[in-house]
Amino acid sequence: MGGTKAYARQVKPELRRGAQLFNAGQWWEAHEAWEEVWARSGGQERHFVQALILLAAALHKRWHHGSLTHRNYDKALRYLDLLPAEYDGVNLEQLRADVWQALEHENRWPRLLL
Repeated sequence: MGGTKAYARQVKPELRRGAQLFNAGQWWEAHEAWEEVWARSGGQERHFVQALILLAAALHKRWHHGSLTHRNYDKALRYLDLLPAEYDGVNLEQLRADVWQALEHENRWPRLLL
């Protein structure tokens, strides 16, 4: 599968397993891997991890279930809107664009640096 460019510096160690799964197109598994981090985080970090979880869920629903509604993508945007344009080294504007492209075009998805 082809990917889009990686656009962020390395993810934090506690997010790394989820990022590996996300990069491999195993979006539901990435979602699950990030749940524990989300449960113990707060503030902006919690919004960031929640957005990652919802973006992974959106990709999973699109490419494993054929959903065209993008509800989880829209929910993720609400969390991303609470964050600065770049959070923890991740260009969130590029992340939005890359995930949108991945929802629209098979075999494309964003990548997080490990």
